[in-house]
Amino acid sequence: MPRYARSEREALTELMSTLGPDAPTINEGWTTRDLAAHLVVRERRPDAAAGILLAPLRGYAERVRREVAGGDWADLLGQVRRPPVWSPVSNPLTDELANTLEFFIHHEDVRRARAGWRPRELSTGLDRALWRRGSTLARLALRRFPAQLLVQAPGHGGVGTGRGGEPLRLVGAPGELALFLSGRQRVARVQLDGAPALAERLRGAKLGL
Repeated sequence: MPRYARSEREALTELMSTLGPDAPTINEGWTTRDLAAHLVVRERRPDAAAGILLAPLRGYAERVRREVAGGDWADLLGQVRRPPVWSPVSNPLTDELANTLEFFIHHEDVRRARAGWRPRELSTGLDRALWRRGSTLARLALRRFPAQLLVQAPGHGGVGTGRGGEPLRLVGAPGELALFLSGRQRVARVQLDGAPALAERLRGAKLGL
């Protein structure tokens, strides 16, 4: 059985090791050190990880992340590379479900911050896994957007979402849609068909969970 979460994790840690702790990412204000600390907190600090999603706990989560980021770089990478088996999001039962999309996106956060980047040619299996998760993300991230939205990944399927109104179609490969829907619109190579003002509004919307 393919282990896409593991392969994306390994590729990301190898790239961060090569670039060092001060390389940029596409996350504004974050370096590779900041990203590594985020991943460590998510997997190893359940007391703070809830703040990644819950606004009232965000301040505490950020304080913990900054504290973790101040640690030794090699140790940080080691913790990312070898997640604890007790972690709710990276144990053998949950790893593939919880981390395939997570580590694909963060791998691209580092790749696409470099000059001359190009989209990767992904395997059919990884595309399929990303679409399974991305189609759910589409429903959640766009459910309140004021349009009748159709999100399509040619060869994989489509989902309808949005609050209704003018039609708008978002089309792309599963990985590109995952990046767009997680708030990385500026680096996602997708096609938007519909009223230009509505399309521009979606490109600038705050997306993600």
